[in-house]
Amino acid sequence: MSAKNKLSLTVQYPDARLETIATRAKVRRWVQAALLGPAELNVRFVDAAEGRVLNRDYRAKDYATNVLTFAYNEGEELAADEPVQADIILCTDVLQREADEQKKTVEEHTAHLVVHGVLHAQGYDHEHEEEAGEMENLERDILEALGYPNPYDE
Repeated sequence: MSAKNKLSLTVQYPDARLETIATRAKVRRWVQAALLGPAELNVRFVDAAEGRVLNRDYRAKDYATNVLTFAYNEGEELAADEPVQADIILCTDVLQREADEQKKTVEEHTAHLVVHGVLHAQGYDHEHEEEAGEMENLERDILEALGYPNPYDE
């Protein structure tokens, strides 16, 4: 996607189960591949309890979900050099369960969800069929460029 856009990235592992699979270097590579411009991002790996609290408190949905994106300048017109700012929260419990159910490696699924979260941070959505198709195509292209299989293959 990008030609090395400026990136300020923090990766946090309060739930450390994926720290050796989703290393800081890999997360940076996945994020950078999905960037369309400069960004200041925090990627945080949490357990189901924290994921549920965040989803309940900020989305009024009382369950842990795989990825939450908190885009802080969503809807704003950004200058070309102004960074997108967001927190991307990945729930390790949900992520691992989904990877198993979908017969994917945890690394493949984590890469997909990081890319998905970064696209959300930049304004992409999947609420409507047309938007979902555009976002899924971008995810496929990005993940293929990173050497991962199509995340939507059954």
